Amino acid sequence: MFIDLQDQGCHNINWVSPSHQVPQLVRALAVAARRGLTIPIVYNTNAYDAVPTLELLDGIVDVWMPDLKYAEPEVGARFSGVPDYPRRARAALAEMYRQVGDDFDIGPGGALRRGLLVRILVLPEDLAAVARSLDWMADRLSPGVAVSLLAQYRPAHRAAQTTSFPELARPITGGEWHAAVTALERIMDGDHHHVQGTLA
Repeated sequence: MFIDLQDQGCHNINWVSPSHQVPQLVRALAVAARRGLTIPIVYNTNAYDAVPTLELLDGIVDVWMPDLKYAEPEVGARFSGVPDYPRRARAALAEMYRQVGDDFDIGPGGALRRGLLVRILVLPEDLAAVARSLDWMADRLSPGVAVSLLAQYRPAHRAAQTTSFPELARPITGGEWHAAVTALERIMDGDHHHVQGTLA
């Protein structure tokens, strides 16, 4: 499948939420590499990953693309059932940064070939605590880490159908999006970062 995707002109092989299949994926990758696979491997994750697993992928994964969902344990506990999310995600991001740093390798066609891109989904009432996550990245990793702010939160499933999560029962406002963008612009050097996402 990897070789077929490459033959179709894909820019990379994107492993989405792959932590439970890492051994199988690496074995498949070894076979594909012997058959001529050369396009980058992207590790697309919610960042709730075990650091020892990530360490084993050093030199295998080319592009790390983690989320940074929450900065506060109580928010992770309430909305995702994982009070240790900030601690685990930050440890995972630190390992990803150790492997690739904050430099981007961009191919001739503009496709990313190596690097770290952290995605932060802006949530209503600043539940993601965007500024806190940005502060942590700038202080503990580098102000040069690329960040993609995401504006597309829409309530669905339990968030839209129950009264258990009233904070999540609406899309973000223009003011909430502006506050997140302002936090990024204030905390990080605009020469090294880009902001993705728009709010219609």
